[in-house]
Amino acid sequence: MVALPFRPTPFFRDKSRAFWNLQFVGWTGALLLRTGGALAGGQDYEFFVVLLIEAITGFSISLILAVVFKTLLDQKPIVTWVASGAVLLLAVSLFAFVMAWVIGLYRTETETAFLQLFIGYYIFPLTLLGAWSALYYAINFFLQIEEQADQLARLEMQATSAQLAMLRYQLNPHFLFNTLNSISTLILLKETAPANAMVTKLSSFLRHTLVNKPSGTVTLAEEIETLKLYLGIERMRFAERLRTEFDIAPEVEKACLPSLLLQPLVENAIKYAVSPQEEGAEIKVRARQLGNRLQISVIDTGPGIDPGRDPASLPGSTGEDDRSTGVGLANIRDRLQQAYGEEQRFDIVAPPGGGFTVTLELPYEIAEEADKAAGQAGRATKPAIAAPSSPAERPLTPPQLGQAT
Repeated sequence: MVALPFRPTPFFRDKSRAFWNLQFVGWTGALLLRTGGALAGGQDYEFFVVLLIEAITGFSISLILAVVFKTLLDQKPIVTWVASGAVLLLAVSLFAFVMAWVIGLYRTETETAFLQLFIGYYIFPLTLLGAWSALYYAINFFLQIEEQADQLARLEMQATSAQLAMLRYQLNPHFLFNTLNSISTLILLKETAPANAMVTKLSSFLRHTLVNKPSGTVTLAEEIETLKLYLGIERMRFAERLRTEFDIAPEVEKACLPSLLLQPLVENAIKYAVSPQEEGAEIKVRARQLGNRLQISVIDTGPGIDPGRDPASLPGSTGEDDRSTGVGLANIRDRLQQAYGEEQRFDIVAPPGGGFTVTLELPYEIAEEADKAAGQAGRATKPAIAAPSSPAERPLTPPQLGQAT
């Protein structure tokens, strides 16, 4: 079964930690660059205090910007951009005002007016805080797009699971109707012992199949066990006319496939190979591993199809045929398509001399790998649509000023 693994971007799995990491790394980097420039320019060591105050001021103002930008993320685009621009200019003005005052205190001998210091310093915080703001919005918009893509994938997977469940549920009443009809016939013939035995076997079969989820997977060994329970019921009807053989390679017993995938194929063979022939027919189930593929064939020795009839016209390919159960082959084709998409094959072979073979090919997945993939998908799909408080939908902001996780 194809499972969609939903894994959050590792760095942003913890939004609060990611924010603080970016804050400390970014502003520390800016401080180091400014320090390197000051050393190259021959500044005295007292100037590094000014640079430290500059970094702390920028760090603090960016925290305030984060809180304000968080509230603007959910507004209309025009409101977000206009308000963000206005807030950014106010933040830059505050930054320039503080640093102009600090530089004025540091350079007491200079005759440069405060307004000149303010205007001259304005470009640096405008560039720095502008880049910070652009990065803040870029990261949060990226996370929103990623979350929307994950929501869409989850909804598609839920739709696929619902379709698989619907197809699986088609089989239960279909098979149950045929079996109950056989039990009714035995009762009318006053063959109570076979009828009672068939009811017991039917009970065991239904109890076994109800354990599995409609859209879940089982191992091939479990599917064969279920198939043998079904064949035990049918042998009550056909006795020696129904002959079966299982050729299952040991290495594929743990391979996974959708539950009740083979039962409709065998049921179809019984109806159109065993039932119409007085001598009955043999049904063989064969399974092999071909590289990274699992190949399963259901072969019968029945009369086949009418000479000259193209097997591609059978229900497993395009439409309905007098050999079709109305549910079996078409149902299997649809279930494979839903579960594996283009990673599966459904082939029908009807030799001119009689006989009928249905071959399935699907990705080879052992039980442990399938359980692990299903667990990952299940954890990611607990909410059908992520609640507004889910981490991936919340902006990257410091928890002290606006909780981000």
